[in-house]
Amino acid sequence: MVTADVAFKAWGATLEEMFASAARATMNVMVENLSAIASETTQPIELAAETIENLLFDFLQELVFYKDAKQLLLLPEDIQIKKDNNRYFLKAFLKGEMLKTHKHHLNVDVKAVTMHLFSVSQMEGGWEAMVVLDI
Repeated sequence: MVTADVAFKAWGATLEEMFASAARATMNVMVENLSAIASETTQPIELAAETIENLLFDFLQELVFYKDAKQLLLLPEDIQIKKDNNRYFLKAFLKGEMLKTHKHHLNVDVKAVTMHLFSVSQMEGGWEAMVVLDI
């Protein structure tokens, strides 16, 4: 049997908390110990999307992109989400450091966030996301 996907649910009292939780879960699939990631560099991110699902999808894809293309391991420091004219806007600051194989034990390589079973729901007391990552 070959495992090709990893799935998780992320929760938060606010959209921002749920996005941060999903970001940390995505990074934790890739990196064993998130506390080993030092806050040496800051990467601002601004995204816009028609739906909250697409905004979360794009946000998590950014984490995978920075890990693959720039060798940067990033965690959410500050996330702001606004809705205006039926569009969602995200401004975030991610903090982290360059991937150091002697310091950061990698679990699996996430290739992409998938739309399979992907969802964002407002629940009583907060928000929940279902995310499947292609590994």
